Order: sequence, then C-alpha cells, then structure tokens
Amino acid sequence: MTTAAKKRSETIGQPPGALVYVGDKSDKEIEITISTYTSEEYTEKVAQSFRPGDLSRPDTQVTWINVNGLHRVKDLKYLGQCFQLHPLVLEDIVHTDQRPKLEEFGSYLFFIVKMLQLDGMEVNSEQVSIILGDHFVISLHEHEEDIFEPVRQRLQGGTGRIRAAGADYLAYALLDLIVDHYFAILESLGEGIEDIEAELLTRPTSDTLTQIHRLKRDTIMMRRAVWPLREVVSRLERSDSPFIQDHTLLYLKDAYDHVTMVIDSIETYRDILAGMLDIYLSGVSNRLNEVMMLLTIMATIFIPLTFIAGVYGMNFRYMPELEWRWGYFTVLFGMAVLAGGMLLYFWRKGWIGWKRPNPEPLPRLDLKTPRS
Repeated sequence: MTTAAKKRSETIGQPPGALVYVGDKSDKEIEITISTYTSEEYTEKVAQSFRPGDLSRPDTQVTWINVNGLHRVKDLKYLGQCFQLHPLVLEDIVHTDQRPKLEEFGSYLFFIVKMLQLDGMEVNSEQVSIILGDHFVISLHEHEEDIFEPVRQRLQGGTGRIRAAGADYLAYALLDLIVDHYFAILESLGEGIEDIEAELLTRPTSDTLTQIHRLKRDTIMMRRAVWPLREVVSRLERSDSPFIQDHTLLYLKDAYDHVTMVIDSIETYRDILAGMLDIYLSGVSNRLNEVMMLLTIMATIFIPLTFIAGVYGMNFRYMPELEWRWGYFTVLFGMAVLAGGMLLYFWRKGWIGWKRPNPEPLPRLDLKTPRS
C-alpha cells in the first residue's frame, strides 16, 4: 500500500466535509502571514493563530493570507467561517493528495497546484491551495517553510506592478513562482541525464540503473503535477470570472506557455530515459554475450586438444605411435597447429582478438545534378 493510500485510510467513515489532515504529522506551530497593501503602502502581520479582527477585508486594499502548515484544523475552520468557504473546499485543503484542479464558486475561485522542490537528489511534492476572491487571496500549503518569500519581497519593495495590480495578479504571481520551480527541477534532471549518458558510453554499473530509475520516478512525479496544471491554467485564462481582470489574462497566457514548455521537456526526458534503459539492458546483454563467446571459444579450442591427449593417454600396449622417437613432439606440434588454426579462423571471423583492419572505403558518389 502506498503512503497516500495509508493516509487516506484515516478518512474512512467520515462524513463529507470532515476536516481530517492526511499529510505529514507535525508538532510545530503553523505560521500565518497577513499582508495588506495598496500601491502606496504595505503592512504585514505574522501570527501563529487567527484572532478576532485579523480577517477584516477592506475593499480599498488587497489582503493576502498565507498559511504555512495545515495540521491544525481549528484555524482552518475559523478561516472557512470568516470567508464562507464551502466545507468540501476545506476538506480538499487538508487532503493533501489532491489532483491539481480548479473550482469556481459564487464568491471565490479555488484551485490546487503542486509545488515541487529539490531536496538534495530527491524531488519533494507539496500541495498548495489558493483561493482568489474579491480583494483577497488565501494561500495554504503543508510545510512550515515560506515558499512564497520572493513574492513577499516584491510586495515589500514595491517593485514591478504587483502592488498596483489587484488580487488576481497576486494569485498569478504565486502560480508563476510555482511554475518557475519546475524549470529548476528540469535543469537538475537534464544534468543527471547527461551524466548517465556519459556512464552508458563508458562502463555502466548497477548504480547507473539505480540512477535511471530515480530519474524516471522524478519524471513521473513531475508529469502527475504538471499535466493537470495545464488544464487549470487554461481554464483560468478562458474564465469569465469577475475576479480575473482583462489585463491579467495576458500573464495567464504566458503561464500557460510555460506549463506547456515544461510538459514538452518532461515528455522528452521520459523518452530519453526509456531509451537509456534499453541501452543499459542491451549493454548488459552484450557483455554477457561476449563472456559466453569467450568461454565457448576456449572450450572449442580445448575440446580437440583434450581428445588427442585422451587418445594418447590410453595405456594400450600396442599403439604404433608409442614407439616413435619423435612421436611426442609430433603430437604436440600437431596440437599447436590445430589450436593456432582455430584461433586464426576465429580471428578472421572477427570473434576474438583485435579488430581486423577496415577495408578501404568505397568512393563517394557525386549526386549533384550535372549542369545543362
């Protein structure tokens, strides 16, 4: 049973909308960052739980609520009550094995994406839930690390157009940051594939096969995260929701192009890895064939020699060659000639030893059309 299936078993028998966190258990405190901004000012407040008055939503400002950590469901219930979130939305947030998707409600848009990050040589997947409404954005993800720090720095510094734009552009900025992480992982996968290709051309080992399987696993994980995301971004781009302004649609189209590029790269890497696996198996089979051929050649050479030695090893009294003065040397010479002739034959066939010199190349044909 997979880890996701084991975690899902905890929800058996629960009514729809029950908040049962199925992600990694943690005893750390969650971190809640509430940012409000306009084109002229920016304020930020960090807390470990929601307090009355924290979730006021003035229409003249954009409010961004970022929650790091989903294991404390009572805060999520309070968040859902303040923003009138559907119970099934809250359920999808705490069920962290969801497929990327987009759902439209009357007062907000809800979509789920997968954040992929490199941890050494491993690719970790994390569910990110984003809720876009009128003048507010809510982002929730599993772990305590702040994965949206670059966006927050842009808000604090007032760089770019993010402060002057609305909440829809902020949601796009979060989505764009997640897509940018995909390119970083693709770069790491490409470097790993190049290293394995160099090993395949020299002397592959069992570690090479392990690396190929690891890269295939990472590629499959990326494919599961990115393929549904293309549909999510496409629906956002074509949506007529009042929460997405016309000037943001162009940026969503750019995000769609980036997702398509990632998918194309993933499919290319999948084909390359499948070919590399075939090359590795072919190389192992060829080395085994070379060993078997060498053993067969040695056995073929020594079988007649063993026969001759067996014949003259018989202790019959009346064997004519036993009385010859040069009989011993004659038999040895004959055995040497026989072995040498067989080696020469095997060499001419190209089965052993150094390669035969290549014949002179055929003259190249001039395929140019003669001028009239």
